Amino acid sequence: MAFAAAALDVTPLRRFGGRLLDLALPPLCLGCGRPVGDHRALCAPCWADFHPIARPFCERLGTPFAIDLGPGALSPKAIADPPAFDRARAVARFDGTARHLVHRLKYSDRLDLAPAMGRWMRRAGSEVLDGADALVPVPLHAFRLWRRKFNQSAELARAIAVAGGPPVSYGALRRTRPTRPQVGLSASERARNLQGAFAVRPPGRAAVAGRRLVLIDDVMTTGSTLDAAARVLRRAGAASVDALVFAVVAESP
Repeated sequence: MAFAAAALDVTPLRRFGGRLLDLALPPLCLGCGRPVGDHRALCAPCWADFHPIARPFCERLGTPFAIDLGPGALSPKAIADPPAFDRARAVARFDGTARHLVHRLKYSDRLDLAPAMGRWMRRAGSEVLDGADALVPVPLHAFRLWRRKFNQSAELARAIAVAGGPPVSYGALRRTRPTRPQVGLSASERARNLQGAFAVRPPGRAAVAGRRLVLIDDVMTTGSTLDAAARVLRRAGAASVDALVFAVVAESP
C-alpha cells in the first residue's frame, strides 16, 4: 500500500526551540555580554562603537573615504602600490567593538563568535563572494597552529560557507615558515618577512589553477600578508584573487 507523505511545517517547532534556548541560555551581546534580544546581536553601546564600512571606499583596498570621489575611485595607496589581489572588502574598521571581537576570537578562544562574524562577512563581501569558486583562509604556520589550536581565518571561512558563501579550500595554500608580526615593520621589512612564507604544494594546484578565489583573514592592516598570499596563488594559476576580512585598519575620516 502506498502512503502519501504529508508536508510538515517545522516553523512552529523552530520557534518553540528558539524560545527554549532563550530560557536556557539568554541571548547576550557578542561584544560585552549584556542581555540582548537575539543570540547574534550587539547591545546598543557596542553597536554605537562598531563602525561598519559602506561606500564610498577605495574599490581596490576597501578602505573608507571621507568624501565620495565618484565611481571606481582608488586611494593613493592603491594607485602607488597596487596589491596582487583584485579587490578587498571588510565589514568594519579595526577599532572599538570590531577590534574587541577580533581579539576575543583570536586570543580568548571565543570560537562561538565566528558564526556571527562570518555572516556579517558574507553580507559585506557579496561583491567578491558571488561568482567565486572557493574561499582560501590565510594559513598559519604549523607551529603557531599547534600553539593556538585553531586558525581564526579558517573558522571565519567556514562560517561564511555555512552562511551561503563558496566552499572552503583548506589545503590550497600553505605557510612554509613562521614569520614575525607585521606591526611596526617598514615596507621593506614586511616584504622580507613574508618572502617565501606561502606556497601552493602540488596537491593543492588543482584547487587553484583557473579558479576564482577569495582570501579570508580576520584583519587587514597594511595588506602585505594578503598581497603575498595573492601573489603565490596567481603564480599557481588562479584566474582571480580577491580578499575579504572582518576588519581593516583605516585612518579616521
